[in-house]
Amino acid sequence: MYIKIQVILFCAFASIGLCGCHSSAKDAYGQPVADSSMLAGKVLAAKYCVSCHQLPDPMLINKLSWQKGVLPAMGPRLGIFVYKGVHYPSYVYDPYIGRSFYPSQPILADWQWQDVIDYYAGTAPDSMPPQPAHAAIREDLTLFQPVTPDVGGGGSSVGPVPATGVKPVTCFVKIDTSGKRRRLLTGSLFPGVLSQYDPQLHRIDTAAVYGGIVDMQCMGDSAVACNIGDINPTNAELGSAVRIACTADGKMRLESNPFLKGLMRPVQISEADLNGDGKQDLLVCEFGNQKGALTWMENTGKGDYVRHILRAQPGAIKAYIRDANGDGLPDIWALFAQGDEGIFLFINKGNGRFEEQRVLQFPPIYGSSYFELADMNKDGHPDIVYTCGDNGDYSVVLKPYHGVYIFLNDGDNHFTQSYFYPINGCYKAMARDFDGDGDLDLATIAYFADFKHHPEEGFVYLENQGGMKFQPYSLPAIRVGRWLSMDAGDLDGDGKIDIVLGNFSLGPSKSHSATDWKKGPPFLLLHNLGKGR
Repeated sequence: MYIKIQVILFCAFASIGLCGCHSSAKDAYGQPVADSSMLAGKVLAAKYCVSCHQLPDPMLINKLSWQKGVLPAMGPRLGIFVYKGVHYPSYVYDPYIGRSFYPSQPILADWQWQDVIDYYAGTAPDSMPPQPAHAAIREDLTLFQPVTPDVGGGGSSVGPVPATGVKPVTCFVKIDTSGKRRRLLTGSLFPGVLSQYDPQLHRIDTAAVYGGIVDMQCMGDSAVACNIGDINPTNAELGSAVRIACTADGKMRLESNPFLKGLMRPVQISEADLNGDGKQDLLVCEFGNQKGALTWMENTGKGDYVRHILRAQPGAIKAYIRDANGDGLPDIWALFAQGDEGIFLFINKGNGRFEEQRVLQFPPIYGSSYFELADMNKDGHPDIVYTCGDNGDYSVVLKPYHGVYIFLNDGDNHFTQSYFYPINGCYKAMARDFDGDGDLDLATIAYFADFKHHPEEGFVYLENQGGMKFQPYSLPAIRVGRWLSMDAGDLDGDGKIDIVLGNFSLGPSKSHSATDWKKGPPFLLLHNLGKGR
């Protein structure tokens, strides 16, 4: 029930003739690589790499990234911790992982591992190709008016950003319209703070939190907040869930103790009755690191929860609870963004039982980052809007397949790619009718954009022009921040969908930006003016 995504790359190398013993191929360091070694490595990769994820094509990244980054990181998964005097990175001394996480003996001999290295390093390109041809981003977007907050507590500003001396490290933004009061919620790190603003961007109150709030399910005067524990890659089980209530004057009141602890870097928590017993259970995306899981927590009705694992793999990053087959039971759609990347559908069979189906599969290097279910062609069936662009691990190079994709649903939950727009480091895309013309547009952010040459990629608005054609826009004001989070909603109640962007300024140093994001605002509101371009 799945398809493999089409890779937008040069394909000439994919079918190289691997025969004979002599070759002009070289590895990342200019050393010659024999055809016989590449052929043997190709066979070994097809046998062993697929045990964890889709077989990656060598063309997905450049030679140096394979030889210096990805393969050394994969070595320990095959029981190879030291090769030619080089110690590969592993978590053997991590108490949450340990030596038993890895094979007790090397699965491949040294010469076989060298064949795998030769296959990937010898076949891969020296450098990545450019993005495929696409419409240029126009920076004349006037549908939105950028508004910055006065973090001192006064009000909003359309002009210069107020100087505060506090580095913006915003990990969460949300426009909440579920209650009597419309509000904007933001979460920040170092220190952990949850803040609340009114529609005029006056800061109402703040609350200190340990770790960082990265997701909230708001239900009027109450909310369930997801605390990641540690935003940095870790296998420690520091994540938690806490309930938040609103007082009569609109202020936040956090429970003193989390009602759920010991979670593996959770990034989303949703509350719903999953087993039909009338009690609200929890669906948790535990992204984790080397370990992780998509779990549902069964509410016993006695103040505690029983943990059920839907998929014991790291990388669960986004999930939706919806009836996918019309039987009246809540099913689960989920994106896994680490290792075995893909979108999965968990069909509810009743009484807390779920059947796993793979819907889409992506290469492990894609850096999947987000997805939404949206009817993009108005046929009554949910399509998939998907982004990939995480670029902070072992292959930090611009990738031509990063961007936003649309997969159309045939009505039976089989999906076919119908649209792709390349955006370096794309992190999120939200499908909404922003301009009020009756179809769904796309708002995107890119945390790993090509800031040196195309800083406009940081925020791209794709106006739906019909027939799977979109016109890309941006605006110069978005360059003040590095946007890790985004949300959309009608903040001021005028019937138009606004956008808020969260500035996480403490990113990797290889950003090549001319802007000092640390001097930017903690967030930027794009107020929808409700008019054409």
